Amino acid sequence: MFHWVKERLKAISLFSTLSDQELDAIVHIATVRTYKPKTLAFMQGDPLDRVFFIARGMVKIYKTDTNGKEQIVSLLQEGDMFPHTGFFRRGAYPAHAEMMSETTLIVIPIEQFEQTLICYPQLCVKLFRVMGEKIIELQTRLEEFAFHNTAEQLARLFIRLAKTNGTYVNGRYRLKAPLTTRELANMIGTARETVSRALSQLKQQDIVTTDEDGCYIIDVHALQQKR
Repeated sequence: MFHWVKERLKAISLFSTLSDQELDAIVHIATVRTYKPKTLAFMQGDPLDRVFFIARGMVKIYKTDTNGKEQIVSLLQEGDMFPHTGFFRRGAYPAHAEMMSETTLIVIPIEQFEQTLICYPQLCVKLFRVMGEKIIELQTRLEEFAFHNTAEQLARLFIRLAKTNGTYVNGRYRLKAPLTTRELANMIGTARETVSRALSQLKQQDIVTTDEDGCYIIDVHALQQKR
C-alpha cells in the first residue's frame, strides 16, 4: 500500500516535483479510503480536520442552505484535492463532499500536513498557485452569473466541464459522469425548468447529446459561438 500511495501522489501536480524522501514524509501521514457512490466524505458543518486527494473516481462538492436547496460548487476528479480552504481556516467544512462513483481518496490530517509544509516550503508555493487558480475560476463564475442569461451560462458551464471533467472523443468531449438537469441548474444557480428549456435547444441543434450511460457528449466548438 505504501508504494501504491506514493505512486498516486506522484501523479498529483502538488507533489510531482518532490524527491522520494519528501514524498515518503507525506505517505507516512496518509491513509486510504474507498467510498461507494452517493456516500459522503464529510458533511457541511463537520469539524474540518482532514484534506483529501482523489486517487480514483469523482467527487461532487456542494453547499445547502437552511431550506435544503443545493448549490454545486465543483466537480472534482483524479488528481484533485479538497477542501482548498482547509489550510487557511479552522472550524467546519464549508460544504458536503459526495462520491459520484466508487472513489478512492488519500486522506491526510491537516495538522500533520501543515507540519510537512513547514519542512518543505516549495509545497507552500505550489499550494498558493492552486489556490490562485481556484480564485480565478470563482471570479469567472460570478461574472457569468451577473452578465449572462441562462442559455449563455449553460454553454459556458458545458465548456468548463468539458475541459475539467471530459474526455476528447471523435471531435467532441464526453463527460466522465452523468449529470441530472437539476444538478446542472444547481451549478449555475437557476431553476431546473429554465435549464431544461435551454438544454432542449442545445440537443435539438445537436450541440449536446447523451450516450447510453447518460453522459453528455459536448461540441465545444459550437458552444463557443454561443458564449
